[in-house]
Amino acid sequence: MGALPLLSSAAPLLPDADEAREWAERELADPVYRAAEPTAFDRAARAVREFLEGLFSAPVSGEWGPWAFVVLAVLAIAAVVVGLLIWGRPRRSVAARPAARALFDDDDGRSADELRAGAVAAADRGDWDGAIVLRFRAFARGLTERGIVDPPPGATARAFARSAGETLPALGGPAAEGAAVFDDVRYLGRPGTGEAYERVRRLDEDAVRSRPAPTEAAVAGS
Repeated sequence: MGALPLLSSAAPLLPDADEAREWAERELADPVYRAAEPTAFDRAARAVREFLEGLFSAPVSGEWGPWAFVVLAVLAIAAVVVGLLIWGRPRRSVAARPAARALFDDDDGRSADELRAGAVAAADRGDWDGAIVLRFRAFARGLTERGIVDPPPGATARAFARSAGETLPALGGPAAEGAAVFDDVRYLGRPGTGEAYERVRRLDEDAVRSRPAPTEAAVAGS
């Protein structure tokens, strides 16, 4: 008789309905269960898969016969065509155009024509400093775009002018003068003038019209 209380106290307690529901809610609230639940994408993909499996696994009977699969194929092709009409054909990846090389410690990637337009606008405002700097850059950019001068990284304006003079001898003197004006305005802080801008503008225009002289090897080959 004395052992009965011990056995009854050691017996597991059975929860009532409310306690059981509370224990179940706490257990299901564990992050492990939430991580294992399928996502909305998983449920949608499963629904689409089951739908397609039902279409192709359903027994074909009646008047349709094998034509049912033909209709499904036509519908699939029509869906692809509609998608192409709405979203267009997939585009091939276009190789990015290499960035223009920096000129005279500036990474301005504008083309020669864009730099000329900026210089003209600055000149119209009477901003001779900006007009001179932009026009000399347009002169240099134009020669690099045409492959006449290929300056190394970090080349100065005077070094560029020497390279231009070696390829286009007629521009040797004007290019050196233009580089001096550019340095005065850009680095020495000397104010630009309309007269100085005109010299740089003529240099750029002459460079556009100039063509490199044929080399001796080209002349001999012809």
